[in-house]
Amino acid sequence: MNGTTGNNGTTGTQHTRDTTDTTDTTGNVLVVGSGPTGLLLAGDLATAGIPVTLVEKRPRKISNLSRAFVLHARTLEQLDARGLADELEAVGRPLDRLRLFGRLTVDLAGLPSRFRHLLVLPQYEVEKVLERRAVAAGVVFRHETELTGLAQDADGVRATVRTADGATEEIRAAYVVGTDGMRSAVRTAVGLDFPGHSVIRSVVLADVRLAEEPENLLTVNAVGDAFAFLAPFGDGYYRVIGWHRRRNVPDDAPLDLAEVKEITRLALGRDYGMHDARWMSRFHSDERQAPAYRVGRVFLAGDAAHVHTPAGGQGMNTGLQDAANLGWKLAQVLHGHAAEQLLDTYQAERHPVGRAVLRSSGGIVRLAMAHRPWTLALRAAVTAVLDHAAPARRRAVGQITGIGYRYPAPRGAHRLTGTRVPDVRLAGGGRLYEALRGGRFVLITAEARDAGARKDRLAVERWASERRTAVLVRPDGHVAWASGAADPAAVEAALAAHVG
Repeated sequence: MNGTTGNNGTTGTQHTRDTTDTTDTTGNVLVVGSGPTGLLLAGDLATAGIPVTLVEKRPRKISNLSRAFVLHARTLEQLDARGLADELEAVGRPLDRLRLFGRLTVDLAGLPSRFRHLLVLPQYEVEKVLERRAVAAGVVFRHETELTGLAQDADGVRATVRTADGATEEIRAAYVVGTDGMRSAVRTAVGLDFPGHSVIRSVVLADVRLAEEPENLLTVNAVGDAFAFLAPFGDGYYRVIGWHRRRNVPDDAPLDLAEVKEITRLALGRDYGMHDARWMSRFHSDERQAPAYRVGRVFLAGDAAHVHTPAGGQGMNTGLQDAANLGWKLAQVLHGHAAEQLLDTYQAERHPVGRAVLRSSGGIVRLAMAHRPWTLALRAAVTAVLDHAAPARRRAVGQITGIGYRYPAPRGAHRLTGTRVPDVRLAGGGRLYEALRGGRFVLITAEARDAGARKDRLAVERWASERRTAVLVRPDGHVAWASGAADPAAVEAALAAHVG
């Protein structure tokens, strides 16, 4: 499901005062929004020794009203590189196949990953783990604090915030990252548009108990004009998402359980005895993407940068992967190990991924809701291709799970440059994603080598196999540099260029 990563809740009572305080945190990073994307980014930066302040409009609370329910393989790999995946695996429930368009089943057991499944668990469980890590790493949390303006110069950014008691404060930081959701105050403050449109209107949401347990862990189907989705919270409640083509009403129109049950019966054949709804609401699903993820010293990530339909469960995952890409780059620059131009690669690498996610999620939902003869014929053709053509199925699965993306490589670079590295075994019995912990680069070679003065940010490992290729893996698990027959001088040049 598409996860919210922003600060769209309520604030405490505000009383305007004329007092303006200034907090100078030059050299720090200010993160705005404490959803999963902001928590992962803040935790990464603090773990790397960068002072981080995280401001959040909402009171301090982990909400149980999650929209996101799925962690895909690539996100689980990123969490594994932070020592968090196994804990979440123990809480969630694995699902080793996806069902699309009613009859197409996509098997995930062949994924080239340690995580050959998707993990079903509500977003708030992810937030709990990420918040605990961020607190332990020293992130300074400022809840009930609302961003009201930004101004930047060559040396930093001045953020104006309003606190719970109505006081105005200025926070000075080296960089600001907006992870504050679809209605991002950061994006507005830097004057970025958010072009796109609403794809589905009047979607109903409800958290209910069920008298009958569904046969599948995730239940989803579309019949005629109706669509419905069921996912478990794990506490006895289920999230229901439903939509009916002919019920296009405003988001604030009244909603009762009878309507939710009727839509579910139309789409799934029965309502599973829904009762005891603890929450119900309507929303609309948009497809939007900011034209730029960076404006000077200000960055966007997660839903502040891109929103799309829930299809494929890619929302929270894409935001977490944004954070994994940006965090180590900010740390490298702020520690003086890389030139400021490294930060330009965030836009170059993540903006195309966001665009691809919009296309894939939009394509899935349009095919799922097909009702005209030509769209039904197209859905049948796509289903046939994915069912019988293994390369097409692998590409589709790679995109949905995130493991199929590779980043652009410089002209003349080794063919592995930019690719995601699976969790390869290392000499001595270790794994790559264990070696990546702490936000380090990992150099994998055939011969032993000392990390020397770079040991705080570089781990040197040897292949468990007879492989001879030298590979330098970035902290986000993508190849920074590789060579089929690297001499010591070439390796040192690569380390100087990438690790610093």
